[in-house]
Amino acid sequence: MEEMQYLGFFGIIKESIKIIFTWRKILSQISLALLSLSFIISAFSEISHFLMAKIHHDQRALNHTKADTLNFNKLSNLATSDIIELCLFTVASYVRKLIVSLLYTSTVVYTIVCVYTSRSITFGRVMSVIPKVWKRLMITLLWSFLALFIYIVNIIVTILICYLLFDLIHSPAIRLILGFILLILFLSGLVYISVILDLAGVISVLEDIYGLQAVFKSKNLIKGKTRISIAIKLLLTIGSMAIGIVFDVFMANGYGSGFLRLGDAVLGFLFLLFGLITQTVIYLVCRSYHDENIKKSALFLAKYVPLQVKDV
Repeated sequence: MEEMQYLGFFGIIKESIKIIFTWRKILSQISLALLSLSFIISAFSEISHFLMAKIHHDQRALNHTKADTLNFNKLSNLATSDIIELCLFTVASYVRKLIVSLLYTSTVVYTIVCVYTSRSITFGRVMSVIPKVWKRLMITLLWSFLALFIYIVNIIVTILICYLLFDLIHSPAIRLILGFILLILFLSGLVYISVILDLAGVISVLEDIYGLQAVFKSKNLIKGKTRISIAIKLLLTIGSMAIGIVFDVFMANGYGSGFLRLGDAVLGFLFLLFGLITQTVIYLVCRSYHDENIKKSALFLAKYVPLQVKDV
């Protein structure tokens, strides 16, 4: 549809919601298939909390035990063992989160493009795309993590430099104003980079490029739709944070029941689903805006079939 290039903020949101309700059957099948992996992640999280509690208990016991005694050495070895286990479980938890992200991104993005290219969609066909794109998507995600890490390191270095320079400024009001300006700049840069990296993931699934190439392609692709993309990213981020805060509040007040955990997992998956759909719609909007062709292969089924943007 050529008119996709004219979709604005509310148009993209409306289109994404429409897709969820229209194709709820296949999207529900995908979500249910991957939701089990989410529960595995939750189980690892619970184990991590248990190990952290053990470590705190051992540390308190060590503080009240005389050093260089048999009991002290035993508690010390136990605490060290628990710390190693916690590190291993933490790494395993992040690996599983990466796996879920890879699976969910590839299947949902592929499904949405099939919708717009009028290809038949079945659960088996959607799942069959995973082996064909996961390596490409993983490379892009790893580059994305590296880019965020470098940006955060630069932020920390800049903050340290500014902290030293602020000592030369004697007015508290000027310090506050400059600090607020720097905070806005840092957050704006973080959101902008996040938008580029999110779209790079979509590109890695739908095009024959990945890694840094996908990141640079994403940067150029959002030109003309940058403000809309940032606004949607902020909406999704605020919504996700709100869900997390509400869940933490309930947990802190002793309402961590199984139903609450299930509800949190379902809401988290719904937000992830909505985010992936909006990212894919933004991708199609940007391609249409730049009058670019789209590869109608629903990618890597057999061969690429060129599709003009006007046919999308």
